[in-house]
Amino acid sequence: MDKKIFHGTVTPNDFAEALMAHFHRGNLRTQTIGEPENIKVQIASTRNAVSGGQTAVTVHLQKVEDGVMVSVGQQAWMGVAASLGQSALSALMNPWNLLGRLDDIAQDIENLQLGENIWKVIEKVGATHGASQQLSERLQRLTCEYCGTANKIGQGSCLACGAPLGKLQPVTCAKCGFVLKSNEITCPQCGSPIMR
Repeated sequence: MDKKIFHGTVTPNDFAEALMAHFHRGNLRTQTIGEPENIKVQIASTRNAVSGGQTAVTVHLQKVEDGVMVSVGQQAWMGVAASLGQSALSALMNPWNLLGRLDDIAQDIENLQLGENIWKVIEKVGATHGASQQLSERLQRLTCEYCGTANKIGQGSCLACGAPLGKLQPVTCAKCGFVLKSNEITCPQCGSPIMR
């Protein structure tokens, strides 16, 4: 499962609507399940598709503290592999049979690119809404725990009162490198426990 967090004012519904608009066509159908802050978008081949094999993938869109976490599940591709195998077997028996399977082959190739196309749509929605994977607003400044003054990340002591800011500085997850708040005990990106 691939995960990314997009920081900004984008919502899970923004991603869900774009995925529905892009993939609910041809041999693919989409549906959404869940609540506004926790949506699953299921993209799958229609049951009686005219061409190509069966495939399915689920995209999980979850509101997090400073944006949206997007998780794309593993694609079911066995139906696509079976369809491609049938095309190969048909071509071995008689090369002219390949002409009759061109629609199937084209649909199978499109289905194999489904995961890549999902990420393209997600990246486009993020860019349209000004969301990014850079440091989020929550990590742009540190608030001094003694006087409440905002300080830049990386500053050793408070500008106003001179108190040390070392324990407030963000750290990164050892597994995925995601920037964390000093009080987080699990990584919001990969879910790994944070060792301090």
